[in-house]
Amino acid sequence: MLVDAHAHLLPRDYPADAPECFPRMEPIDGDTARLLLFGSTRFRARDAFFDAERRIAEQDASGVDVEVLSPMPPLLRYDLPAAEGLSLARHVNEFTAQLVASAPERFVGLGMVPMQDPDAAAAELKAVRDQGLAGVEIASNVLGSSIGDERFLPFFTELQRLELVVFVHAMPSPTPRLPASAMGTYVVGMEGLLAAASMITSGTAAACPDLRICFSHAAGGFPLVVPRAQYFWGGTWNEEPPVPERAIAHDDGPSPLEYARRFYYDSMVFDRRALRYLVDLLGADRLLVGSDFPAMPRESPAGRSLRSLDLDPALLERITWHNAWSWLGTPPPR
Repeated sequence: MLVDAHAHLLPRDYPADAPECFPRMEPIDGDTARLLLFGSTRFRARDAFFDAERRIAEQDASGVDVEVLSPMPPLLRYDLPAAEGLSLARHVNEFTAQLVASAPERFVGLGMVPMQDPDAAAAELKAVRDQGLAGVEIASNVLGSSIGDERFLPFFTELQRLELVVFVHAMPSPTPRLPASAMGTYVVGMEGLLAAASMITSGTAAACPDLRICFSHAAGGFPLVVPRAQYFWGGTWNEEPPVPERAIAHDDGPSPLEYARRFYYDSMVFDRRALRYLVDLLGADRLLVGSDFPAMPRESPAGRSLRSLDLDPALLERITWHNAWSWLGTPPPR
């Protein structure tokens, strides 16, 4: 069994009377795909983004049993006015709920909320839950602010109270230190690192110990940097017992690695050696399969690199199947 916890959707259409700031999906002559037009974005969205029958056929072809569907990241436009962002989120969430309802044994849905207005985002979570969605996807930063910023704490507190999950998708922000061509590679890795680290350093992870949060692409560079934070906290190498008098930044709370092992991570890191490191450092119970499908092609079959690690079968099943349901907080479908 295999759950793809990182798969995206796009609505097929938008209302004819939608605000001018809404995306448009235009037909392409002689093609089942549609063209997404949204600000500067021009993207050919093939039919697997919005057609349930096509999605299921693609699942079957690659050995996927269930997809956790989240909005295509360009829809997370936090630069829109809050009211228009809320209107867009509601349209996307309605489409997501309908797609999931068409095949609930094959799809789980995540919604979106207008994070540019944290109060409105928190207030919308009950509606997300009432639609049967398991949680929400958010970007790794909100108009340049880290998700660990104190103004987002009530949002995460409400997520925890409602027992909804959150999927943090790395969203590259332009930086003068790297060229635009690096946005989808190095900057994505930086974004994952900053998002996960901000949840620890801000105190949000401490304030929301039961929050079920997952980071795309294994939180980028975070797994390689957190051992350094562990050393600063404990003063020792290899997670040996802390020696506070040798530490640089010790406190009485959980260690950085303990916090890191509260989070979930998708395993889309493109290399079996990186996967092995994630299993060794974070634990097999923290990893989920992810693909970014259909924005990116899946491995064929899905999870091929993961299976090449020759893990104990019980650990492999945790990553391919059981961990997703632990994160979602629901029993697996029969």
